[in-house]
Amino acid sequence: MEISYYPDTDSLFIKLRPGAEATGEEVAPGIVFHYTPEGEVTAIEMDSRASHLADVTKLKAEGMPTVSISHSQAG
Repeated sequence: MEISYYPDTDSLFIKLRPGAEATGEEVAPGIVFHYTPEGEVTAIEMDSRASHLADVTKLKAEGMPTVSISHSQAG
């Protein structure tokens, strides 16, 4: 899983699994689910107001098997 935040557009993109997104559907204002051709969700996108929809300054992960963690800061 990959989580990317883009401060210049205040957008958040969460890639859940590998695979090409075939379609995207806005499920709530500013929130888009991306699907494979088979209908599986591969990504979640928060457009232009991510910091108003979620606290982008904190990330908490519990109970996840951790193989590797990387951190990069834009700028």
